[in-house]
Formats: sequence, C-alpha cells, structure tokens
Amino acid sequence: MSEYIDLFVVPVPTKNIDAYRKLAELFVTVAREHGALSVIEVEADDAPVGKLTSFPRSVGLEPGETVFAGIMTFRSRAHRDEVNGRIMKDPRMAGMDADAMPFDGKRMFWGGFKPFVSG
Repeated sequence: MSEYIDLFVVPVPTKNIDAYRKLAELFVTVAREHGALSVIEVEADDAPVGKLTSFPRSVGLEPGETVFAGIMTFRSRAHRDEVNGRIMKDPRMAGMDADAMPFDGKRMFWGGFKPFVSG
C-alpha cells in the first residue's frame, strides 16, 4: 500500500479532451520518471449531479464539460514533495501558461491524503 496519495479533480471542455489527453500523457510520463509510484487519470462516466454536492458541482461543471480526476501514489508525504518539486522543475513542464491550458485551472482542486483504511 502506498503511504501517500495526491488527488485532483478538474473540469475539461469536451472540445479540449484531445489536448488534455496529450497534456495528461506527458504529465504521467514526467511524474513516473521523477519517482511517482503510480499515476492514473480517469474521466467521469457515472458521476451524476447531486442535490447538494457531487463531482460536477465540485468544479462548477458547465455544459459541454467533463470531470476528470487524477491519482498519484508515493512512498510518503516527503517523497511526494520531492517528486512534485522535480516535476515542476522539469523542462517539459516549464512554460505552461495557465491561460493556455485545455481546462480552467481556477476550478481545479487537489490535495494530499494519507492512508486511513485499506483492504
């Protein structure tokens, strides 16, 4: 079992899914090269809008958008911090302008999580 997990959720316009896939594939490659134990990005397939909260509500999903989530695993929080530091310094990640991203980064959310129960 991994000792630390990063999760993120982001809305992606349907028209930008191909561009997002290219960015996600690059990110997965870079993250694994810099030490992430695993990286997966998933597209919402059965994530209905809830009455109070839901994945679509969490990112303010607009018509013509899809929710994506990413999960990265690490040996520890310190390992996560080291890996993320290397990822951000990687030249392949440099120069990524927030305005040029294929998603609205202002509605993206993320966090680090420690294991609680595992089976």
